Amino acid sequence: MTFPEQVKARLWGDISVMAENPGRFAINPDADFTRKRKMDFETLLRSIISMEGGSTKHELFKFFDFDPDTLTPSAFYQQRCKIHPDTFPFLAKQFLSYFPATLYRGLYHLVATDGSEFYIPRNPLDPESYYPPSGASARGYNLLHVTALYDLIDRVYLDAIIQPGRKKNEYRAICDLMDRYDDRGGIPIFIADRGMSSYNSYAHAIENGLLFVIRTKDLNAMRLLGGEFSDFPDEFDCVVDRILTRTNAKANRAQPEHGDLYRYVAQNAAFDFIGRNSKDEYCIRLRILRFKIADDSYENIVTNLPCDEFSAEDIKLLYGLRWNIESSFRDLKYAIGTVNFHSARRELIHQEIWARLILFNFCSIITARAVIEHKDTKYSYQVNYSMAIKICHHFLRIAQGKDPPDILGLIGSCTLPIRPGRRFHRHHRIRRPPTFLYRFS
Repeated sequence: MTFPEQVKARLWGDISVMAENPGRFAINPDADFTRKRKMDFETLLRSIISMEGGSTKHELFKFFDFDPDTLTPSAFYQQRCKIHPDTFPFLAKQFLSYFPATLYRGLYHLVATDGSEFYIPRNPLDPESYYPPSGASARGYNLLHVTALYDLIDRVYLDAIIQPGRKKNEYRAICDLMDRYDDRGGIPIFIADRGMSSYNSYAHAIENGLLFVIRTKDLNAMRLLGGEFSDFPDEFDCVVDRILTRTNAKANRAQPEHGDLYRYVAQNAAFDFIGRNSKDEYCIRLRILRFKIADDSYENIVTNLPCDEFSAEDIKLLYGLRWNIESSFRDLKYAIGTVNFHSARRELIHQEIWARLILFNFCSIITARAVIEHKDTKYSYQVNYSMAIKICHHFLRIAQGKDPPDILGLIGSCTLPIRPGRRFHRHHRIRRPPTFLYRFS
């Protein structure tokens, strides 16, 4: 059995094991998935994971090899509504557990966390995700925000939190992801952008025994330092001790002799380790770095990485790797197809997002084994990831008993040149999902 076949067998095997007790994954265990149907629990999960961007009817025809007795989209929808929300997250974690993490320096598990928005079918009756007409959109739109945890070396998604657009809270999301991080071996290093920089996220990492590298804004860095940047060298690397408190009253301080170390946490700010109106204090040690990235342009990093093991250059390199999660969102949306949903219900869209994350991981695990032939050319080459996903997706849908093509050979033959230093301007605009009426692939 080839490696791609082993990976496929693992995924389908996990679903088969779950199907032995479908009531565990049903909203109504006593009634759902108890009758014999053409679309049973196992077939249902396989079909959702295998779906592409076509209409629901077309996707069902493809899955059942254009059988005239293929069930209707309505019957498919009714079956989907029986699946418990925890089903696909459980499958995602179970499937990934077979593949150990590749560690940085043989010790550290590099994980990035970031968020991305997914535009979903317009529904003005959903106030938590609907944005009314404005200068950005004449008709209004709905969106979900996904905060994901991503393995930077193995290129797989480890976890995700899905929030409606108007309820988005990345500060809360990163804390929850830290709290429920599933140890895959090694010492984890969380790498995040400045949208997730807060005292609460630093403290959650420390309390969970995690290392972190988080970019922060100039204003937040100056508050931590207790001075203006003009009081420090242009580039610096220093360790600071701070005492966090919910009260500004000096009379309530337990260590008044260290008054310059105190930092006030507002009553309405989230900090889970000191209650509101409490006089308790929380001591924290942080390492703050500032370095130049271009003329008159600097970045600030807050971390707890030890100085004797990670130099400033090491931390710059680690933070630079964070961009891989941005690239992964592009592949997740457009190569995997997580912009084409097959329902307008938010709960069912959650199913599809998790199913696409599982499919992304399936493709990444296989693609990592592909070998690229090195030639004496101007550029080095890398796998064409979009084409690799198409190949793996086709392989996943091949029926049992049919001989698959040389998957790794096909992936290795689809390459793109690596052109260092290329930059492109990012365009932020509303991207509505294709309508249900005119979708076909």
